[in-house]
Amino acid sequence: MVERPWLAHYPAGVDWHVKITPRPLWDLVDAAARDYPDRPAMDFMGKRFSYRQLGEMVNQAAAGFQALGVTKGTKVGLFLPNCPQFIVSFFAVLKAGGTVVNYSPLYAERELLYQVEDSETDLMVTLDLEALYPKMAQVMRESRIKRLIVGSLSDVLPFPKNFLFPIVRPKDIAVVTWDDKHISFRDLLRFGEKPTPIAVNPVEDVAVLQYTGGTTGTPKGAMLTHANLYVNAVQSRLWTAEAEVGSERMLGVLPFFHAFALTGVMTMGILIAAEIVMLPKFELNEVMKAIARRKPTLMAGVPTMFRAFLNHPAAKEGALRSLKACFSGGAPLPLELKRAFEAESGCKLFEGYGLTECSPVASGNPYSGKNKEGSIGLPMPATDILIVDRDDPMKELPLGEVGEIAIVGPQVMKGYWRRPDATAETIVNGRLLTGDLGRMDEEGYTYIVDREKDLILVSGYNVFPRVVEEALYEHPSVAEAVVIGIPDPYRGEAPKAFVALKPGHNSVTADTIKEFLRPRIGKHEMPVEIEIRPSLPKTMVGKLSKKELKDEELAKRQAAAAKVS
Repeated sequence: MVERPWLAHYPAGVDWHVKITPRPLWDLVDAAARDYPDRPAMDFMGKRFSYRQLGEMVNQAAAGFQALGVTKGTKVGLFLPNCPQFIVSFFAVLKAGGTVVNYSPLYAERELLYQVEDSETDLMVTLDLEALYPKMAQVMRESRIKRLIVGSLSDVLPFPKNFLFPIVRPKDIAVVTWDDKHISFRDLLRFGEKPTPIAVNPVEDVAVLQYTGGTTGTPKGAMLTHANLYVNAVQSRLWTAEAEVGSERMLGVLPFFHAFALTGVMTMGILIAAEIVMLPKFELNEVMKAIARRKPTLMAGVPTMFRAFLNHPAAKEGALRSLKACFSGGAPLPLELKRAFEAESGCKLFEGYGLTECSPVASGNPYSGKNKEGSIGLPMPATDILIVDRDDPMKELPLGEVGEIAIVGPQVMKGYWRRPDATAETIVNGRLLTGDLGRMDEEGYTYIVDREKDLILVSGYNVFPRVVEEALYEHPSVAEAVVIGIPDPYRGEAPKAFVALKPGHNSVTADTIKEFLRPRIGKHEMPVEIEIRPSLPKTMVGKLSKKELKDEELAKRQAAAAKVS
């Protein structure tokens, strides 16, 4: 292994060589309930729960899960938005001995059925919302699911919202078929005060099956152990040493079913006994109201969220000034967005890097110390980042050369559930191969060049979409930009750009954008087409969706070809 250049530039007070003792993940809740019992743990639409209450509900729900048959290794699905029932269920399943399987509320029935059968999920927790319950009830009828635990938002909303909720929005509430396969979340908490203790080997026992890879093929379940997730929460906390235990308020708007929020908001937040100010989904006006009401100090988000904040009128009035630090991940952070957000909010916006298979945090720009714009920062404590040859992952490349990013550390997953071949391809001699291309500078800071699968081969030349996207973001009228490769009869492939403009900039044309790009990128990098849209498609966590745009483009070309033939 090449020498670790980051050691000489590590932030003061953070020990890269730290040895973190793995613990069962539910210890986070137990410790916070013991040490900060009266501290607010959760704020949901104005209703607050203390850490004492959270600890009690986790114990009660764990006893309930055991009464329903959950034991070592039983898979329990969470089909929930951000809400108190998510956090309670998550830790209760683990404390009962089970394994959590996260399900996106945006999944179609077919996707849900696949994941239920592949993961061997036996119980599912959901809410009595029209957007969730009917879909999951149908899945239960067609799958192995034995019991459905159904909660209600009215149980966790403050008065008078809890009284008004079903009256004001009756169309949103589903009619639940209460039979022996259904149990209410309230009844789940009535089986007992504490569960039977379960012995856990944190290093070996899987806490979460987190499905990933849906954008590149059949989704696979990353087996994240108690140790993976506990250690990653501690690594994240060590990286933000200036955060005050028992004093911070964490904005929880990233979906908890996603690995970024699971660690970046939920487990790290509980580790520092922060108050998690959660919202069920990202509705900008509601988020701004929550910020005004609870004045969060910390936030993890994706670039599109920070862009949306900047475009809200309240941002100009100082609405974001309570924030001390924000952490951006999930997608590249454009430099102009970082600078504009920091100027408007007065807080630091740090770019980091991770992936589901890493629980997910692997690197970040230091909370204190040198921040390098455009970089994903330094490796987390006890973590190595290597730049390896794309054809030989055991060959490390010199500093400055572009290769595949590989990660070694205690947060790296155990493997893919029931996918030994995929595991062997992804983890080679302990090195997690990310599929991302990058380089490392002389101080150990890593720079993402692009996803290997997103490379565009133009007349034999590599075109990195991110380079073109960064140039597009320099245009003062561009709000969002995505670049993909499309077939080209002469060059093989060519770049195509999709752009959404900022409000009030509708006079900008594709031709004027091309003129802007000419001095900034090479001829082979120039998009052959720039399509301007009112907005660009997003993934379930708010990232710009290249996959959807690629699928649209493919469908369009197939339709055109069919018309010709």
